[in-house]
Amino acid sequence: MTTTLTSLTIEPLTREAFAPFGDVIQADDAARHFTINEGNTERYHDLARIDPGEDGRAIVSIFRGLPRTLPFTVTMMERHPKASQAFVPLSGRPYLVVVADPASTPTVADLRVFMCRGDQGVNYARGVWHHPLLALEAVSDFLIVDRSGPGENCDIVQLEAPSVIPEPG
Repeated sequence: MTTTLTSLTIEPLTREAFAPFGDVIQADDAARHFTINEGNTERYHDLARIDPGEDGRAIVSIFRGLPRTLPFTVTMMERHPKASQAFVPLSGRPYLVVVADPASTPTVADLRVFMCRGDQGVNYARGVWHHPLLALEAVSDFLIVDRSGPGENCDIVQLEAPSVIPEPG
């Protein structure tokens, strides 16, 4: 039996488009910012709603992701029901995020794919379904802010059917 793959559309990452899933972490004029350190530094302030959840604490880690090759087949999604999870690229390379609404178990029809520039981070709100790290081009490092604490904080589901992220263009 042959399975037909659904082709997903890659969207540019914007604050407005990503708002249902969390925050875009980006230093630009749309962010609240002000000068500090005797005029030597511009502070882009409070860019993400970090939520460590009840009994949790925020931790900082570095994830080193191997590059994914496009087209890429999406077969599963995960979520963190107890806390948010922020990804900030350190290598300056683009990467992809695949997300779905936390309200129900995701289906292929629910998936949204965003192309993130190397200067844009994302903060997945608590419970938002997302695909694990999708680095592109080369091995890439990401600064991660997430939760440490008691209880399971990772749910994984297999999609009812695979879908494919095509090569851009």
